[in-house]
Amino acid sequence: MVRSAVRGLMSGVGLAVVPAALLLGSVTGCTAEPEAGRPANGASSAKGGKDAEADSGKAGGKGDGGAKAAEKGGSVGGAGSPCSLPVTFDLAKSWKPEAVQAGFSQGTVSLACEIDAKPAGSIGYIRVWTGGKQGDDVRKALEGFVAEESKDREGEKYTETKAGAFDAVEISYLSNSEFQDGPKKERAFAVATPKGVVVVHLGGLDSQEHESMLPAYELAKKTLRGV
Repeated sequence: MVRSAVRGLMSGVGLAVVPAALLLGSVTGCTAEPEAGRPANGASSAKGGKDAEADSGKAGGKGDGGAKAAEKGGSVGGAGSPCSLPVTFDLAKSWKPEAVQAGFSQGTVSLACEIDAKPAGSIGYIRVWTGGKQGDDVRKALEGFVAEESKDREGEKYTETKAGAFDAVEISYLSNSEFQDGPKKERAFAVATPKGVVVVHLGGLDSQEHESMLPAYELAKKTLRGV
């Protein structure tokens, strides 16, 4: 099901800027939504999805930081998926993906898919943003995205990491907004693909919701693969 870019466009309070807040009335249900060394240009690994495919079957056990890993409930991004993406990854059980019509951009990427946590009992989204072209600097693309995602933020930490078989750049930070009770944890990672940059972002209603959804985000990052 394709929804308009207006519905739900708060980075779970998501796009923590006034325009996003004005969209609150268009959202159904409760939604709200995210230095060390500078990484080099983030080119994706030349490997196909085989390594990540192997990892995708290992969702049990513990995730990053000792949190319980999310149970797999499907995948998104490939053929027959609600969202057509340059990548595919596993979804946590009960999370629901929906495509978003083009028209909402942050930096060089545009919102392509949002994955709703409400059916799984949390308030927030994993959102996938795509754009740019092959060879674009992943770090710069992520910086441009975050600059518009959260105008008032602190504690930014960029790291080089892996997302499935891809080289990735990840950021974690605290977002501040007059519409929040206090600073809220957010994070995102970005990879380069032959079709441009992909940014995967996790927000949440507040930091507690963010932490509850973190295993689903880690599952997506661990199982990311090309299509």
